[in-house]
Amino acid sequence: MTKTPTFIPLLNSVSRAETAAGEAFAEWARTTTDKRLAKTLRVVAMRETEHGIAFAKRMLEFDCELYDDGRDFTAELRKIVASKRSDVNKMKALGFNKSDSGPDIFDRFFRDKTIDPMTGALIGRYICEERDTGRLLKAQHDRLHTADKKRKERANR
Repeated sequence: MTKTPTFIPLLNSVSRAETAAGEAFAEWARTTTDKRLAKTLRVVAMRETEHGIAFAKRMLEFDCELYDDGRDFTAELRKIVASKRSDVNKMKALGFNKSDSGPDIFDRFFRDKTIDPMTGALIGRYICEERDTGRLLKAQHDRLHTADKKRKERANR
C-alpha cells in the first residue's frame, strides 16, 4: 500500500473552495446587470469550477476522495455575492479594488518538497490563473468605479 501524499489536504481544500467559488461567481454573473462584468464573472466561474474538478481528479489519481475538512473558505464570498450591494461594492468588499504587489496565500503552496511534477504543474497553473483572475476582477472594479464616479459628477452638476 502506498503512503498518502502529504499534500492531499492542500488539494482537498483547494478543490472544495474552488468548486464553491465557481458556484458563487456563476450566481453573481446571472444577477449582475452589467454585461461586461457578467462575461468576466462567467470566465472566473468556469476557472474556479475547473480548478475544483482538476484538484479532485488529481486526488482520485492518488486513490483519495474529497472529504469535509470542516473549513469553509468561501462563506464570506458567498455572503457578499448574494448581498444587495452594488457590483462595485461587492468587488471592494472582496478586495478587488486593491493591487496585488506583495506576498499572497499562494506563496506557501510549494513548501511541501514532496510534491511531484504533475501535481506541481497543476498547482502552478492554478496559481497563475488565480492571480490573473485577481487582475481581471480588479480591472472590472476600476471600470465600474470610474463609471460610478462619472455618474455622480454628472448628477451633482
